[in-house]
Amino acid sequence: MHLHHQAGIAKMSCLILFLMMVSWATAQDDRQQIQNIREASNQALQSYDHEKVLSFLTDDALTTVSNGTLLSGKEALRKFILAAGNNKMYWIRTPVTVEINQRLGLAWENGAWKGYDPEKGKDPVVGGNYAAMWTKASGQWLIKSQLFVALE
Repeated sequence: MHLHHQAGIAKMSCLILFLMMVSWATAQDDRQQIQNIREASNQALQSYDHEKVLSFLTDDALTTVSNGTLLSGKEALRKFILAAGNNKMYWIRTPVTVEINQRLGLAWENGAWKGYDPEKGKDPVVGGNYAAMWTKASGQWLIKSQLFVALE
């Protein structure tokens, strides 16, 4: 009986270890997906592909731009972008942290952002920190909320 009990504990320990490894691998996969989307978003921003940029957001996404203005929804952000007219500014976001909560289908990303104006040279003209809340409610990672603070 004692040997049977030890075998059961060993099997349970192996199962727990396996589930932990699967969970870690899935979190790593989710983290990589978000990083890939962020890279695609940066490329879209740099090429002024506004519709592609907007495709990475939920319809009800909240965006707080660097001057503190809160834009409620993807359409409000679209109007904000269009109001800039022929402005050639673009932004690059560089993630520092991406944390995943698989159970809730949420992620936290934070990092630094830089704003570039090609008409003024290759160096950034503005920058700061950002944070983004991601959701996987639709089955794919999308930005639900984002905050940009100008610090440079």
